[in-house]
Amino acid sequence: MQLTSFTDYALRTLIFLASLPEDELTNITEVTELFGVSRNHMVKVINRLGQLGYVQTIRGKNGGIRLLKPAATITVGSVVRDIEPLDLVNCSVEFCHITPACRLKDKLAKAKLAFLAELDTCTIQELLADNSDLLILLTRP
Repeated sequence: MQLTSFTDYALRTLIFLASLPEDELTNITEVTELFGVSRNHMVKVINRLGQLGYVQTIRGKNGGIRLLKPAATITVGSVVRDIEPLDLVNCSVEFCHITPACRLKDKLAKAKLAFLAELDTCTIQELLADNSDLLILLTRP
């Protein structure tokens, strides 16, 4: 299974925001430069994370972005569920004529549940805990 780049950057952004001191703000430009992604793409990612309640976006001169929820309460699985289109294959009868007798869709459904169950065991905070190598890479110049 491969996650979309949108989900990838959403997870990276949450990790970066969790690495900042509590309540410290950053901005889209900083996140964009850190991950080398287009500003337009990052605006969409941050906007979606804001809509989902993961980040707080503050407009204005002293505005910016920061985590809205504690990193210890954000599971990787919840983020993936909220952002990623998780339909592995199109099993509609209109698209696939073998759907009524196909056993593959059940196996794929079980695999998806197992994948998400594993991701549910990990929080954004756990990805940072005792990970000085990652913190160095996320440190502002």
